Amino acid sequence: MTQTAPITQDVMTIPRKLPDGPINLVGLTRDRLREVLIEHGTPEKQAKMRVNQIWQWIYGWGVRDFDAMTNLAKTYRADLAETFVIEIPEVVSKQVSADGTRKYLVRIAGGHEVEVVYIPETDRGTLCISSQVGCTLTCSFCHTGTQKLVRNLTAGEIIGQVMLARDDLDEWPRPGEGAGERPRLISNIVLMGMGEPLYNFDNVRDAMKIAMDGEGISLSRRRITLSTSGVVPEIAKTAEEIGCLLAVSFHATTDEVRDRLVPINKKWNIETLLGALREYPRLSNSERITFEYVMLKDVNDSDADARRLVQLIKGIPAKINLIPFNEWPGAPHQRSDWERIERFADIIYKAGYASPIRTPRGEDIMAACGQLKSATERARKPRRDIEAEAGL
Repeated sequence: MTQTAPITQDVMTIPRKLPDGPINLVGLTRDRLREVLIEHGTPEKQAKMRVNQIWQWIYGWGVRDFDAMTNLAKTYRADLAETFVIEIPEVVSKQVSADGTRKYLVRIAGGHEVEVVYIPETDRGTLCISSQVGCTLTCSFCHTGTQKLVRNLTAGEIIGQVMLARDDLDEWPRPGEGAGERPRLISNIVLMGMGEPLYNFDNVRDAMKIAMDGEGISLSRRRITLSTSGVVPEIAKTAEEIGCLLAVSFHATTDEVRDRLVPINKKWNIETLLGALREYPRLSNSERITFEYVMLKDVNDSDADARRLVQLIKGIPAKINLIPFNEWPGAPHQRSDWERIERFADIIYKAGYASPIRTPRGEDIMAACGQLKSATERARKPRRDIEAEAGL
């Protein structure tokens, strides 16, 4: 019997040890921000107004210094600075691809690292963000999946990735500028970086609520796409509590092949997953679901696969993103030939579905889909060293 990968490598995450000292306001929901302000001396009658003011400074203007919050009294600013901080993850390095793609290596609390990718296009700018350090899943075509899960990111570390990219792109409005005067460089967010977002649901939800808030970063829920490998119990919750667009890492048309490529399929098979997906557009008022399908030579790229795929998704408002496999050192698969990818796309298109072939971006800096893996892991840092750095 052939050995197959486990569903997850390591379901025990290293617990997040919250540091003593000032409270970071980044990542707190409006309700939680109100609570902590009241807990630390803001009069209850003023709390709603103070939340609105601080929120706009942090997420509308990108301000990190309480002294710059000029519509707050000086004494109140001093009180805030004693108790709170406004901190986002640190950019360790930035690489810019020949095609303009930017990849940031970002350090979070405990010395862990994640990668964030900005992809500029003529009509949009997409920021691909991470939700976990590493990943519990063991998808055989994904470089990130070869890195064990270290921990979930906090809501502040997730929305902080958006904020640091806005810093780098100089996207925050400047005082005196009206809304819309500066070009919107980050028009879309995709939760397609490191990790499975639905295994970190609460933090992802809170971060995306901040991103969608009209008084700050102000992205429409239709500009946010969450990509899941198929964590079925969380799909309805995503529709109800986030309501963003959904993408599914599908990649196969039979359980036998999907068990190998996306081992979580052993837990929730294709039929179970599709059942949950049929309900999603109705629950979230979304237009359609994106099925992501990585093209692997002689594995999942036959005409028969294309025809099966069309039959499987029948009745689901959908588009199929065909992703040429992005190779990495030691990868167990090869990219399908271009003619084969085009033939596969043609069968889907003729069945009435949009079937764009995703142009690989940032391959020269290992920033393409499935290639992200932190430099910490590339250096093979032992788990005990990571635990020591996290103060455990």
